[in-house]
Amino acid sequence: MSERKVVDARDSFCPGPLMELIANIRLIEVGSELELLSKDKGSAEEVPAWLTKVGHQHISTEKRGDHWSIVVKRVK
Repeated sequence: MSERKVVDARDSFCPGPLMELIANIRLIEVGSELELLSKDKGSAEEVPAWLTKVGHQHISTEKRGDHWSIVVKRVK
């Protein structure tokens, strides 16, 4: 498996982090993971909901100081 891609969207606010995730998940291989960094609290709820809707896997959501770390896996 390749190294996890990190998308730093801490300077972006709703719907920016989700849009950055959507753009970047298309660039990784199926089975690879992506970590989204976001200061937008809404991302912690919006991203898992979007992943469920489109069929990708939500690995974890963790609060780290002033931002959220959301790890996802591309399934298809």
